[in-house]
Amino acid sequence: MVTLSPTSHHSPAQFDWPLAYEAEERLGQFIGAFLGQNRFARTLAQRMRDETGTDFYEWVDHLTVGVEHVAGLRALGLTEEAVPAPDGATVFFHPRAMMPRVLVRAGGSREGVPSQLAIRPEVVVDFLARHDLASAVEGEFGARLRRAGVSDENGTRLEAIERLGWRGLVAPASGKDAVAPAAVVKARELFRARKRFFPADAEGVGHAFAVLDRVLALVPRDVACELFFAEERVYWEFRNRAGRVQKRRQDLLGLGWGNHDHHTFRCSRTWFPDLIEFLARLGLEKRERYYAGEEAGWGAQIMEAPAAGIVVFADVDLKPGEIDIDFATQRLPELPALRTVGLWCALHGDSFLQAGMHHLEARFDFVRLRDQLEAEGVNTMKPFSDFPFLKQAFTEGERWRVRPERIDALLQGGLITAPQAEGFRRDGALGSHLENLQRKGGFKGFNQKAVSAIIAATDPRKAQADHSA
Repeated sequence: MVTLSPTSHHSPAQFDWPLAYEAEERLGQFIGAFLGQNRFARTLAQRMRDETGTDFYEWVDHLTVGVEHVAGLRALGLTEEAVPAPDGATVFFHPRAMMPRVLVRAGGSREGVPSQLAIRPEVVVDFLARHDLASAVEGEFGARLRRAGVSDENGTRLEAIERLGWRGLVAPASGKDAVAPAAVVKARELFRARKRFFPADAEGVGHAFAVLDRVLALVPRDVACELFFAEERVYWEFRNRAGRVQKRRQDLLGLGWGNHDHHTFRCSRTWFPDLIEFLARLGLEKRERYYAGEEAGWGAQIMEAPAAGIVVFADVDLKPGEIDIDFATQRLPELPALRTVGLWCALHGDSFLQAGMHHLEARFDFVRLRDQLEAEGVNTMKPFSDFPFLKQAFTEGERWRVRPERIDALLQGGLITAPQAEGFRRDGALGSHLENLQRKGGFKGFNQKAVSAIIAATDPRKAQADHSA
């Protein structure tokens, strides 16, 4: 058990995330046995490693095993999950660790080799196209679950599946869980066309909620959640070269961002409760929250939408004592001085509005991705977590131009100095990153001390000094 000192409105023990090395190793053995019998999957795994810096394991949605393995799965901490499944089958998952799920059914494996394994690219048709496969897709565009056969070899079947806010192993029957394709198209368009720049931020926040109301009238909440974050990733990519480089590498294998880990939003104290309410309406639930201490001056609320597989790290400036209140729902007064998160928002706008995400974090083979991106001209900062179970590092920050009126307002308010203002006018300020993350042991948590260090390292004032050195 590894404790990284989260503070939570829930029981603290709930977020002392365990290290499930034995369960991870056993699932890895099942996957390895499958790769040994399925040449297409084996070649794909090698290409994922060599061309995208990712591990095949991270793309596995689920695999099948026979009923004889139930006792072994339970002994490793896996338990039944009450989701729609094929007749006669049971879904097993680890409730406190990140790892593929297991579909237990008669004949689900033979001599330890899963009979079926499904990977999860972002869009199944893109995967088929990139691999020149003529497989029929089960499920129309906009279906909550789409799947296609990829390779049948030696009694094994590799599938590709696409999810739309749905954890079931079979598609929903017609009814409240189903959604019309036209509604999905319209909802996606509404999120993509959301206006972010207004004369006053209050107008932008109001507009975002109005758009959300229209989307939720069209599609179920979990579908809206999936579509919203897909569009937030697109907006972030337009503003981050490292993200564009890596997305292209993954798109060349038809994978998309199916390996995303979490999405980080920086928010001003003024609009933080509105961001949290917006995310809650998308189905995200509060998980642990962090306070890094008076010196660091920031806090974060972590939220998760289990059905859509979305995790958000929402950052905000905090002062001592505010961790004792639910800072995610109480509107906080302005501070006399801006800390790292507040200054970033003052320079660029909130992530919820003009700026977009501060970074996207996805799961990779840490060293391999770092070296591959360097060959593409994308450098990586010093790791801020370097544990056997958790490795994290940002790519070098994308520098954004700062609007003159924002600099003028900060200078007039005494929130930055004249030399800092001149530096921001001349050089811009750090905007966004791609984060390289590697998890082991199914570890779901974050390293508070390390996150504090990287937030301090990305303060626009420090980065400005480093840039001019």
